Amino acid sequence: MIAIIDYGVGNLFSLQSSLGRVGAQAVVSGDAQALRDADKLILPGVGAFGDARERLALTGLDEVICREASRGKAILGICLGMQLLFERSFEYGEHSGLGLIPGEVVDMAPRLQQGLKVPHIGWNALRMKRPEHPLFADVREGECMYFVHSFYADRCAEDTLATAEYGIELTAAVARENVMGCQFHPEKSGEAGLRLLRAFCGMEG
Repeated sequence: MIAIIDYGVGNLFSLQSSLGRVGAQAVVSGDAQALRDADKLILPGVGAFGDARERLALTGLDEVICREASRGKAILGICLGMQLLFERSFEYGEHSGLGLIPGEVVDMAPRLQQGLKVPHIGWNALRMKRPEHPLFADVREGECMYFVHSFYADRCAEDTLATAEYGIELTAAVARENVMGCQFHPEKSGEAGLRLLRAFCGMEG
């Protein structure tokens, strides 16, 4: 059973539907025991980092996520959910993250070439840094995924699985042992995204 963590941020049911399409049983839940009982966890999210981090803290789900990560359970963060895995974010101030992956989340706007719009919205090809990682078992170099974001993960080269080009090289996916993240939305990325979700569901841990 895959548990999609419900902390009031994000369209969780489209993700649940996509998991169903790849043959996975998935439940949307904010119940701590349900998350502990699940085989794997997905941390979704859209919106502002600070608000999402506060919601996790208020519900106590931040402690559950960190505890399950320390036990070796496979965890996948998506979009803002991936950003929350890092040590800190500079989105509208400075906020502490879950600290499961070293690095920080920064504003892409001052780093982009003139004329490129923020947020970055659209399809971008993946540049594989660690194509052997099981999360990308069925995803090939150059396949496109769907992105919607204004901030991106930085200072995380050691744990970067893939990047995407948008004027600069943006972190697209990361992994540190059993904790993984995608800046793009696999549930909105067509067949390639479904293949990634299927690979995650089939991973050990």
